[in-house]
Formats: sequence, structure tokens, C-alpha cells
Amino acid sequence: MVSKRFILKRLLLLVPVLLGVATFVFVILHLSGGDPARVILGQRASQARVLELRQNLGLNDPLYVQYGRFLLDVVQFDFGQSYKVAQGQPVRSILASRLPITIELALYGQFIGLLIGLPLGVISAVKQDSIVDHLGRVGALSGISIPIYWSGPMLILFFSTFLGIFPASGRIDSTMFLADHWTLFGMELPLTGMVTVDTLLLGRLEAWFSAVRHMFLPAATIGIYSLALISRMMRSSMLEVVRQDYMRTARAKGQGSKITIMKHGFRNALIPVVTVIGIQFGTLLGGAVLTETVFSINGIGTTIVAAINATDYPLVQGAVLTFALLFTLVNLGVDITYSYLDPRIQQ
Repeated sequence: MVSKRFILKRLLLLVPVLLGVATFVFVILHLSGGDPARVILGQRASQARVLELRQNLGLNDPLYVQYGRFLLDVVQFDFGQSYKVAQGQPVRSILASRLPITIELALYGQFIGLLIGLPLGVISAVKQDSIVDHLGRVGALSGISIPIYWSGPMLILFFSTFLGIFPASGRIDSTMFLADHWTLFGMELPLTGMVTVDTLLLGRLEAWFSAVRHMFLPAATIGIYSLALISRMMRSSMLEVVRQDYMRTARAKGQGSKITIMKHGFRNALIPVVTVIGIQFGTLLGGAVLTETVFSINGIGTTIVAAINATDYPLVQGAVLTFALLFTLVNLGVDITYSYLDPRIQQ
């Protein structure tokens, strides 16, 4: 059982981290050069209009005043309005519509990594130096070494172009239109933005099957790297655990090897792997930029790239801070999982 004091302590530690990230983003964007007023109005706008807009945006205020106003807005999750990518649209609404797309992709990629990586790591450790172990190690090394911008097109060529099994782009067939809400006990509730979840909520099994088919290749693309890293870490951790005295004692008492591995070995070997899983999920969120580009998925990754190219400062700030918040929450989840697997960590 995880204590409330432990969770509260970890939550308080998130505050200076997020404050540091916010400060870093604010400083970097102000040192990067460029005039937001000129970006909004364009290069042909008169100097008088630019100066007027700078005054209205508060860009002529002292830097510490702008910083204080920025922090106050961030606390309220108010990142302003987009300058170029979706001009005039609140950044918060842009992130709310694009973020579920990236989270859904990262979740499926992580699921593939866990589903295959954990058993593969355990089997490689138990059957050390066997053919299965050698093949697993070579496959894991290949998965870590192959970049997304190569594996993605290769999967498209094989599964989409050659075999014709999975679609090469998009999230669902263009002929399938989804409603903007679902009904529960007579109440109209908003959709989640995750197409595989929304199709189930709407009871559209045909649309759900289409969404799963569209999601498989991009999820597999980012899941390959996660699978490889998790399997290698699981193998190393399990090799240390199976050599412990308590494992030999359990076997000496007549307990079966499979029960010993799963009951005593797996849980203890999982502790260092949890850290990798948590960090890897944050990495998948960032790595979705390339995957979304290859598979034409309009998530938060492609939005950040477009915002950077267009010098859309509010959108860049909002996206980076949102990623930072998600990453810190993932780390909090890792700490809680740690304390559940090994209660001594709470002390």
C-alpha cells in the first residue's frame, strides 16, 4: 500500500521541476530573436502597426513583468493564442485536440513494447546463451539501432504496398465520419480524441476495426525501439535476480522453476525495468514527431514542428510545457509503482 505522505511528497517535488522548465522555455524563446508582432502582421506591415501590436501584447514591458505574467498564465493553463499555425485560436484548445492523438499513439507503441519485450527478456535470461537468447539479443540490438525514419517507410513498403494488409497513412477511413459526442444514460458526453476509444464509445465496430488497422503500423514503428530496450533491460535484471540466494532456496524446497521465476524473480527483476518503461513512454511522446510525419498523423508532434517553423511562440511554449507536465506525471507514476513493488523505497 502506497502512503499518502509519499505521494504528496512526490507531488511537491514536481513544482520546482515545472517551474524550471517554464523558466527555461521563456528564456530560450526570448533569446532566439524575432519579433512576435512582426510574425503576426507579416513583413510588409508598417512599423507603426508593429509598434502598436507590441504595445497591445505587452512586449514593451520589462522582462520580469513579462515573466511574471507568463507564469500566471501558465498556472491557469492559458498559453495565449496561436500566431500562425491556427491564427487566433487559443493554444489550449489546439493542444486539447492534438494531444490525445499523440498519447494514443504512444500508448499503443508502449503496449507493443511491453507485450513482447517483457516475455522476451525473461526467456532470454532463463535460457541464457541458447539460440533463443542469441536471437533475442541480436533482435533487440537491431531494434535499438534502426531509426524511425527508416523503419517506418520499410513497414509501409512491406505491409501496405507489398502485402496490402494495413493502410499507409491516416487514423481511420475517410468514408467513416464520427459524431462529436457519445451518449451515456441520456447525457451527451464529449469524445476523448482517441479514435480507437471513441469508435468503441459510439458502438461503431466497423470504424473501430478501421482505426486499429490504421494505428498498427505507426504504433509498431515506435514500439520496435521500446520493445528492444525493454527486453534488454529485462534480460539483464532477470539474470541478476536468478542468481540470488532466495531463488536457489525456493528451488531447493522443491518449487517448480516456472513458479519460482514468476512468483519470486519477475517482480524483483521488474523494479529497474519500471524506470526504463516510464522514461521510454516520455521518449515515445517526443519520438512521435517523426512517426506522425511519416504516417501523416496530425498530432502534437507535427504541430510542434509547424509552430517552430512558423515561429509561433505561444504554441511552442504551450506544447513544450505540456510535454514537461506529462513527463513529470509519468515519473510520478514510476515512483508510485516503485514503492508498490518494493515498500522499502517509501522509507
